[in-house]
Amino acid sequence: MEALRRPGTIAFFALLAVAAVLPMALGQTKFPQWLEVAIGGLLTGVLYSLVALGLVLIFKASGVFNFAQGAMVLFAALTLVRLAEKMPLALAILATLLVMVAMAWLIERLVLRPLVNQEGIVLFMATLGVAYFLDGFGQAVWGSDIYTLHVGMPKEPKIILEGTFEGGVLVDMEDLVAAIIAAALVAALTLFFQKTGTGRALRAVADDHQAAQSIGIPLNRIWVIVWSVAGLVALVAGIVWGSKLGVQFSLSQVALKALPVVILGGFTSIPGAIVGGLLIGLGEKLSEVYIGPFFGGGIEAWFGYVLALAFLLFRPEGLFGEKIIDRV
Repeated sequence: MEALRRPGTIAFFALLAVAAVLPMALGQTKFPQWLEVAIGGLLTGVLYSLVALGLVLIFKASGVFNFAQGAMVLFAALTLVRLAEKMPLALAILATLLVMVAMAWLIERLVLRPLVNQEGIVLFMATLGVAYFLDGFGQAVWGSDIYTLHVGMPKEPKIILEGTFEGGVLVDMEDLVAAIIAAALVAALTLFFQKTGTGRALRAVADDHQAAQSIGIPLNRIWVIVWSVAGLVALVAGIVWGSKLGVQFSLSQVALKALPVVILGGFTSIPGAIVGGLLIGLGEKLSEVYIGPFFGGGIEAWFGYVLALAFLLFRPEGLFGEKIIDRV
């Protein structure tokens, strides 16, 4: 019952209620039409959440925003699509995962280890440098063309609920499969952080590096683990987004779409990343379809950032984030 009273849960169900009422208030009374918009928004929000998960993981372990997450998504997708040209897809995915783990080890060894106990802004600038390096290195090694990634995800939309509504409801099956994959990944990560000793150690490291080291938590090993997990998340996001949009340079900009998601959900909450993504995706689609025509369109491009700005003003810790109290 406590979970039902959380601000994030309340906000999510409130937005679902708005999704039901707003179209009818604006004269859009055809139920399947607004349902299609709502489902499309929710599924798009899950794709945003995939990238936001990587941001949350790094922040939980280091207390810093990982600006390189978008570049990691691009690098993973580029590596996979080029390796898949030379070997079976399953083997290419495994090889790409090994590459991402090796990259995590190198980042910890060459970038993070020398910066232990430094200010958060120093670590942030380090991730910015990693982002630019991965962008350039990935394209130098694998090329900068636009590649098509085929992983067996369905491309054709499907009409469902034909027996319930006249004409049925059109659903993008690729987004639906991606949502199922994301849900499984989130469940696994939630259990990892809550039920394992390593997960608890990750939370301790995020709170205080020096204190974590003083009680015997191996900071270097923890950072390798969390960057490896973030690499896994980047690989899954790269597979989904690469299959949907093609593997191209603009894929690294996906992290910018995930920024409002983590602000909304909270930088330290894995469930918050999911709920934040659903809220952003649903809000974008509803505002673009039902409010956009009154303002000439284009609301979808900036809706998430305006919503994030409002949260920074009134609830900077996000819907699920931990409230920070400073003693003066």
